[in-house]
Amino acid sequence: MSPVLAGVLQLLALVAALGLAYRPLGDYMAGVYSSKKHLRVEKWMYKAIGADPNTEMRWPAYLRGVLAFSAVSVLFLYLLQRAQGSLPGSLGFSSIDPDQAFNTAASFVANTNWQSYYGEQAMGHVVQTGGLAVQNFVSAAVGIAVAVALVRGFARSRTGELGNFWSDLVRGTVRILLPISVIGALVLVACGAIQNFSGIHEVGQFMGGSQQWNGGAVASQEVIKELGTNGGGYFNANASHPFENPNGLSNLFEIFLILVIPFALTRTFGRMVGSLKQGYAILATMGVIWLGFSALMMWTEFAHHGPAFDIAGGAMEGKETRFGIGGSSIFAVATTLTSTGAVNSFHSSFTGFGGGITMLGMQLGEIAPGGTGSGLYGMLIMAIIAVFIAGLMVGRTPEYLGKKIGTREIKFAACYILITPALVLCFTAAAMALPTPPHSMTNTGAHGFSEILYAYTSGANNNGSAFAGLNADTQWFNTTIGLAMLLGRFLPMVFVLALAGSLAEQKPVPATVGTLGTHKPLFSGLLVGTILIITGLTYFPALALGPLAEGLAS
Repeated sequence: MSPVLAGVLQLLALVAALGLAYRPLGDYMAGVYSSKKHLRVEKWMYKAIGADPNTEMRWPAYLRGVLAFSAVSVLFLYLLQRAQGSLPGSLGFSSIDPDQAFNTAASFVANTNWQSYYGEQAMGHVVQTGGLAVQNFVSAAVGIAVAVALVRGFARSRTGELGNFWSDLVRGTVRILLPISVIGALVLVACGAIQNFSGIHEVGQFMGGSQQWNGGAVASQEVIKELGTNGGGYFNANASHPFENPNGLSNLFEIFLILVIPFALTRTFGRMVGSLKQGYAILATMGVIWLGFSALMMWTEFAHHGPAFDIAGGAMEGKETRFGIGGSSIFAVATTLTSTGAVNSFHSSFTGFGGGITMLGMQLGEIAPGGTGSGLYGMLIMAIIAVFIAGLMVGRTPEYLGKKIGTREIKFAACYILITPALVLCFTAAAMALPTPPHSMTNTGAHGFSEILYAYTSGANNNGSAFAGLNADTQWFNTTIGLAMLLGRFLPMVFVLALAGSLAEQKPVPATVGTLGTHKPLFSGLLVGTILIITGLTYFPALALGPLAEGLAS
């Protein structure tokens, strides 16, 4: 079987698996967030935190819940890292330095999981399982909760109430993420991933030195890092390490975990607003972009440019032979079109255009299908922009799902789409202009610029992957990327929830013959075009200086 055919078959198998899970999972999640009943374990949690799950919240109260919970989480994770040297199960590792502890705390709470450290050489069992793994669950649940609040804004009328944040947080964790993670961890263990609490083992002498391996609860953390679109690896090699991702089957399963909730949330959306066709339109938009990027990535990486490529069957530098170009390309697109950031290959070693595709996937806003929750609300913001543009074309007030898109709504949407590019471009410009940050670049020229552009694109978009050539463990990068991650995560949520509250207060507008059919293929095409045009206008100059220049020169 040729490598190209193997890659295509993997993609088709993935589409089939996602198709089978789409309806049951999407309907189940809609039921979870619409139910009035509380499980016994959930009642215990509400009592422990002093929350009343039956109290409806307006958007300012919902936002305060999100920010308060996240702030406490950052503080707790920071202190846990700073105290690691005094904790049992630390494997002899010392406490984490302040700047790196801040960066890591911000990273995992913001669902980014950017890592400027070697996981197996820095974090002990307590920090890994009691700190990082916990945030993998709750940060993903926060994203879904905010998305559900926006969906309620469309579904409700003449009320500013968006549900209860604490109820949404607990339900997302207990009823969705935990059950799937238990099953997924068993699958990964069956595939060969490790799951233990063993210490450090010296496994042999190599080139005059010894090699040491850590144990750890890897399978359980691996499954939630993918399912929650988190991305932080137990080991520095991330999902290319055989302890995390042993073979081709586990690789395909991990890609499935990355994509299944973001895609299924489109059905949850359709179910909750009372029109499955609206969910299918959003799904179609996400699917077209994802499939297009996957095909383009495989084409760039399989293209032959010389004898070495001919012998290897494509651009194999930086890729694991057990995954090949097909499995590596599909994984790279899935992880950068979502906010996952896990990698099973070095994106820095991709071709110039291949590296550009990974960057562009993040710069789209990670909405195809995006992160758990963040992908859905990001796509709905883009849908509002597309409806507004369509309204300008025909000279009528734009409407979406029976709600008028007026000045207030479009201001919230515009602020949302401007925040992240501003963070990326301003921090990149500052890093390139100052004398010290460029010293962290391994490469010069276009590729070196791409390393820094990629780092801030990854941080501000809450992705977490890296070009791997940048030494980001400096005070400058730990601090600025940490700030980019926090601002890129929580500032957009302010405008999402404000928009949700504004929509929920409106009374429904009846559809007329002049109403744009947002459930039809025409609208999906308009939405794809809107996304590509906005991203292109925003990032093209920066991309031209980095991956495009490198790709054209090769």
